[in-house]
Amino acid sequence: MADRKVLTQIASTAWEHPADRAALNSLRAIPGFDEVVRKIAGFFGEKGVRQLFLANAVLVGPKQRPALNSLYGEVLETLDWPERPDLYVSQTPFVNAAAVGFDKPFIVLNSATISLLEKEERRDILGHELGHIMSGHTTYTTIAIIILTVGLRNLPFLAGMALLPFQLALLEWYRKAELSADRAGLLATQDLDVSLRTFLKMAGGAAGDDEISLEAFMEQAETYETQGDLADRVFQVINTAFKTHPFGTVRAAELQRWVRSGKYDAILNGEYPRRGDPGQPLSEDYVDAAGYYGNQAREAFTQVGDVLARARDAFNNAFKTSDS
Repeated sequence: MADRKVLTQIASTAWEHPADRAALNSLRAIPGFDEVVRKIAGFFGEKGVRQLFLANAVLVGPKQRPALNSLYGEVLETLDWPERPDLYVSQTPFVNAAAVGFDKPFIVLNSATISLLEKEERRDILGHELGHIMSGHTTYTTIAIIILTVGLRNLPFLAGMALLPFQLALLEWYRKAELSADRAGLLATQDLDVSLRTFLKMAGGAAGDDEISLEAFMEQAETYETQGDLADRVFQVINTAFKTHPFGTVRAAELQRWVRSGKYDAILNGEYPRRGDPGQPLSEDYVDAAGYYGNQAREAFTQVGDVLARARDAFNNAFKTSDS
């Protein structure tokens, strides 16, 4: 898509999910949160983070993966970001990417991700990770990744602290931050099918000598969100509690919802907050987030009602059968 619009001076609040901003502010309010962040950041430092993430990686530039370097430059131009965070490719067999760092964040693409995705899908990933940086996510995502990679037991300077609530709250925010960055990825590609196909491949791999269907994947996403009973919903929560990313089907459905809301088209039409504009009051973030979680809760209650109705019908039918 050669006619992508440059989103001049776009502010990250244009794409940030309300649950992301509200969850982060709630996380910051947890007693001891600042101390945990300070201790982990102080222990590893900027140099330690780079050693942790770049032990087996190369810096992308004009002579090192020049095609990827050029694509990255286009993403920076589309989102009108004047800085150029370092971009690395790591020889890693797992499909993933990350924007990490404290003072000077950088992006790491795993080699498996590059092998899996086509050019425009890589554009989506680069936009996603740049979105994390523009939103100021990287300090907290870095803390979360360190906790998951190194393990709490291997961080003795946190001994004696009640860390499970902190960890759960951090990962809840992390998952919502991914929903924000997914929107930044779409704004980088400005092609919904490309972004949705990226989720499809991240979830199930490339076609290889077979075929993959975006239409079938979106039907699967709708099924995951709309079918099943209360027990299914409980297991969905349990299955994601200690994960950094929502499931691919959930991300695809959430991104499609954002597009259907009209906010994506408004941004492409130039209707978006600029850097330096007054931000939305925190109280409005909480209202918007409450609406998001409220919709989820209403869906759950509706499903509970459906379960109870089915149970009542089954009970009545059983008595009818016995009477006849």
